[in-house]
Amino acid sequence: MVRGIHAKKEIEAALAYAERRGWRVQSGGKGHAWGKMYCPYKDADCRCGEFCISSVWSTPNNAFNHARHLRRIVDNCTAHRECGA
Repeated sequence: MVRGIHAKKEIEAALAYAERRGWRVQSGGKGHAWGKMYCPYKDADCRCGEFCISSVWSTPNNAFNHARHLRRIVDNCTAHRECGA
């Protein structure tokens, strides 16, 4: 299934960054969410609830800051940091 393209180029770049690192991005959210990002790791430490699933906003106040937040979620994933990838 092909996901939709986010209208904000900064957020689209952050979603592509997440996908290159194995995260699954699904468009078609409800309400203010454009979609969600899902962590690829099945590690119990990673499944803390904070970084496992993250909403992608459709119209954030500041697209640059939201994109930076999404990249930070990917970079700070517990399983990702431990393996040194």
